[in-house]
Amino acid sequence: MATFKFRGRDRGGRLVNGELQADSSSAAAAQLTHSGVTPVRIDPVQGEGAASQVLQIRLFQQKPGLTELMLFARQMFALTKAGIPIVRALRGLADSARNPMMVTALHDVIDSLNAGRDLASCLAKHPDIFNALFVNVVRVGENSGKLDEAFQRLHQYLAFDKLTRDAIGKALRYPIIVLAAVGVAIAVVMGLVVPKFSKIFAAFGSELPGPTRVIIGVSNFTVDYWWLMAALLAAGIFALRAFLNTEAGAFAWDRAKLRLPVLGGIIQRATLARFARAFTMTSRAGVPLLESLNLISRAVQNEYVGEQVRSMREFIERGDALSRAAAATGLFTPLVLQMLAVGEETGRVDEMMDEMADFYDRDVQSDVENLGALMEPLLIIVVGGVVLVLALGVFLPMWDLAGAAMKRA
Repeated sequence: MATFKFRGRDRGGRLVNGELQADSSSAAAAQLTHSGVTPVRIDPVQGEGAASQVLQIRLFQQKPGLTELMLFARQMFALTKAGIPIVRALRGLADSARNPMMVTALHDVIDSLNAGRDLASCLAKHPDIFNALFVNVVRVGENSGKLDEAFQRLHQYLAFDKLTRDAIGKALRYPIIVLAAVGVAIAVVMGLVVPKFSKIFAAFGSELPGPTRVIIGVSNFTVDYWWLMAALLAAGIFALRAFLNTEAGAFAWDRAKLRLPVLGGIIQRATLARFARAFTMTSRAGVPLLESLNLISRAVQNEYVGEQVRSMREFIERGDALSRAAAATGLFTPLVLQMLAVGEETGRVDEMMDEMADFYDRDVQSDVENLGALMEPLLIIVVGGVVLVLALGVFLPMWDLAGAAMKRA
């Protein structure tokens, strides 16, 4: 039996840490789930065999992506609706799955089901694949006898999430390519072109203007100390990733993303659309409101927004309305808050949340389609600045050198 360190959240959404003894990480996740703790991360403690196993999984097995999880939910909806037994359905999905990590997880779920456990508890043993939101919607579906509808709602939620992510990724492709091309151009100029010009300038012995001296100095430093720059870059990336893996780092980065020019508003609206979709799904699935907010806070995939969602629990526990709790976060527009208030008055909060998700989705789609035009001024400024610096630093001195050469002649 090995020792595992865990980090998770209790039923109240509070972060808990500790150690426990278990035969495997899956068994540790099961223990935490039964004790009311939703595991976020589980790591073995100084176990050579366990450590090598975890390292092997991380190096050679890729975590199932959103597409595979969406396909799983869609297939489970079709199979359960057709009345096929769960074990038989999962066995067929395990035989057809292509991701080794998913195959292993499904076989473990089958074994646990044969041992008499419910499906939600079996899925909870694999938090790296099935998050708390996924597991709890399945649990409510089992308890209500509407498991097929639960998987249908999960598929719809994941499909909308994937659509938004793909649209944003497609829109960012052009700016990333332009900035990468500018970076390559600067590297070529600094590493190859400027050193040749510096020799020509030195041969004439003329005094160079300030911008040219700066460019030559940067180029010489780059050529002579490229190894130091590479080491500092690698160390910086490692330190940044280590910081972002901490709770404070993830919170700071997620909050900073919402304040980015142009992109920040799109990311915020996409996150709020994900919040609204998750709220609608859990509400229609029958998940209690407080538990629903706790689950959604981890499903929005933004620690800052998740913290604001968890703060809504405090208002609701004091007896405040959902619209008042949402207004206190400062995340929602007055129009959305008015929609929530109408939903509470009419008893159709889930429908209003669905409308709110559509509202944010339309905004995100519109902004994504115009993202190239929105970022074009910024790209022009960046490219123009690079051209200006190179022109001032390289081409202006060439005119002086041409004049000096004519005087010598």
